[in-house]
Amino acid sequence: MTLYADLQVTRGAFALSLDLTVEPGEVVALLGPNGAGKTTALRAIAGLLALDGGRIALDSSVWDEPPRTFRSPDRRPIGVVFQDYLLFNHLSCLENVAFGLRARGVEKQTARSEAARWLETVGLSEYARTRPRALSGGQAQRVALARALATDPELLLLDEPLAALDASTTLHVRAELGQHLHRFEGRTLLVTHDPLDAMVLADRLVIIENGQVVQEGKPTEVAHRPRTNYVAQLVGLNLYRGTATNTTVTLPEGATITLAEPATGPVHVAFPPTAVSLYPTAPGGSPRNTWPAVVTGIEQHAHTVRVRLNASPTGPADLLADITPAAVADLHLSPGQTLQATLKATEVHTYPV
Repeated sequence: MTLYADLQVTRGAFALSLDLTVEPGEVVALLGPNGAGKTTALRAIAGLLALDGGRIALDSSVWDEPPRTFRSPDRRPIGVVFQDYLLFNHLSCLENVAFGLRARGVEKQTARSEAARWLETVGLSEYARTRPRALSGGQAQRVALARALATDPELLLLDEPLAALDASTTLHVRAELGQHLHRFEGRTLLVTHDPLDAMVLADRLVIIENGQVVQEGKPTEVAHRPRTNYVAQLVGLNLYRGTATNTTVTLPEGATITLAEPATGPVHVAFPPTAVSLYPTAPGGSPRNTWPAVVTGIEQHAHTVRVRLNASPTGPADLLADITPAAVADLHLSPGQTLQATLKATEVHTYPV
């Protein structure tokens, strides 16, 4: 059975219009900037927010179709893992996991037995009698996941499930979560703003901005062919739109980028920040893509330094370059400084708009 969601929701000046499908065994990640409509979509599918129009159905079973049909959350076969997990601090881990089953009318002993099985599945059998306040963030996340899965949901909703974890815990818990999702035979919708969570955990990405889908596809496809500036920033690429004639792309403001391979017509131009090199003066050899560029920002990124530049009018504006800390020292880098930026044509990729 496939989950079909045609979500039409209006809240004041904001309008969400989103078509979404999730197949059995599939993990779909819904990404977008703050205010894009991710939480609104999740709340609508969960039954916490009624649609203004559209339809939500699991195959032929309709959950919401205004104005006649609306199933409350307790009548939808869903499991939810919230950002802050929302475990009951007055209950043990065992009772937390059994809660959903008890709420659905399962007899107490049967619910506890099933809860114990799920705690064993997520590796927390020894914490059955422990209260949530004594757990680490990663352990609490696993209890919340076990509680959601214990009810045998047709649909699992994950709302920023790793956001509450510290950086040292996230890597391990992300890997564990991926293993559990791989075994889950139902449908999973992951709402996140973290591109790494989406790339690692999801089979398909759906990216929304201002309540609309701007791009969707497999993680590798989205990562290599972003279609908006937000998506490009998400996957760490420079992205421009222009018109290609042979090996030259002309940007709207008149600047040009030289390609290694010919192209024709309206195209997206994408390249990684590592493809951009910076020099105090024009380098020898006259690379085909060389522009004067003004430093507009400097940010530390893990083991590299990301430099923001403006190479307009001869080159692209909002240009990103990744360089080493040693290069920062050699260039005596500072905002407002003018450098020479070069771009390797062989690392420039184009694809149709």
